Amino acid sequence: MAKSISQEFIKGLWKEIPPFRLVLGLCPTLGVTTSMKNGIGMGLATAFVLICSNVLVSALRKVIPAKVRIACFIIVIATFVTVVELMMQAYAYSLFLDLGVFIPLIVVNCILLGRAEAFASKNGLVASIADGTGIGIGFTLSLATLGGIREILGKGTLTIWGEPLFSGPVFNITNIFPHFQPFQFMVQAPGAFVALGLMLCFMNMAESK
Repeated sequence: MAKSISQEFIKGLWKEIPPFRLVLGLCPTLGVTTSMKNGIGMGLATAFVLICSNVLVSALRKVIPAKVRIACFIIVIATFVTVVELMMQAYAYSLFLDLGVFIPLIVVNCILLGRAEAFASKNGLVASIADGTGIGIGFTLSLATLGGIREILGKGTLTIWGEPLFSGPVFNITNIFPHFQPFQFMVQAPGAFVALGLMLCFMNMAESK
């Protein structure tokens, strides 16, 4: 049992990591990852909703009628998205403004509805928590990494939660490479596709080895 639970958690960190293996959640993956801060914020918000919705769907799986299960799953997800939105407005307002419309769009994120339908509605509470936590952490790491790459290449800086990740006023790549010129297109829409494609390439190469 313990081994099964650990496997459910670990799969979300590589084998079924959402943007790169399941190819789900690409809208926020491409839309908000102009910085590492935004990537972490969106990832944590999605992870919170995913874990909570998995817990509630698993707990109510024998009560929810099969014919209306999808509608019920959406209501559960929308409830926790509203909680996240209100919490961000109260405690992380600048991040809330940066993420904008992508916060309420968590409701239609295929990852959440997919995990509710494919896993939480068919498995117990502990396994559903492990599944949601693993997938949520994997999604957060994906967005943070993609956001960090785009920010470094597009702006020459790297920040986290609004504060510099390294000492000094701002970590600037030109302090290490004086002649570096940021590729501004990396923080625009085309750069999102380029960075995502490069990450997919490296992950496939690592998987093949």
